[in-house]
Amino acid sequence: MTATYDKIATTTVSSATSAVTFSSISGAYTDLVIICALKSSGTTYNSITFNSDTGTNYSRVGLSGNGSSMTTELRSSRNSFEPEMGGSEIGNDNNYVGKFQFMNYSNNTTYKTTIARTNDATSGVDAVIGVWRSTSPITTITFTTSNVETYSIGSVFTIYGIKAE
Repeated sequence: MTATYDKIATTTVSSATSAVTFSSISGAYTDLVIICALKSSGTTYNSITFNSDTGTNYSRVGLSGNGSSMTTELRSSRNSFEPEMGGSEIGNDNNYVGKFQFMNYSNNTTYKTTIARTNDATSGVDAVIGVWRSTSPITTITFTTSNVETYSIGSVFTIYGIKAE
């Protein structure tokens, strides 16, 4: 089976903001991928919610490394998906890149799974798998900074739809 990526939208932050939302996401694809190149006003992490759900319906397991040490972590019953564990962090140095994959996002029979791979050239890498315990199709994805920091001007979020042929 061949997978094709269709660019759905790109958001480039034009003024400092603590949240970026992709809404009215079509159910026409099998999976979604969001690629980010981010900068922030200070050290922060992403927090991701689906369909404005802030209940304790998110869990994750992950691996983090910085070149000299590694950690693993499991978190359950969270109010958002937290794709970074400390190996990668968003700072004001333009070194953060993230890839987020959302599998079977449009079906209405299974929980939704996310794979996040994030990197910061100065601090390390994280690989995190998350589950949103809902069978609702994902129609809205919101990225929010985890504290009072904001996404800086020039941060870019691009969402792609994947069609299986």
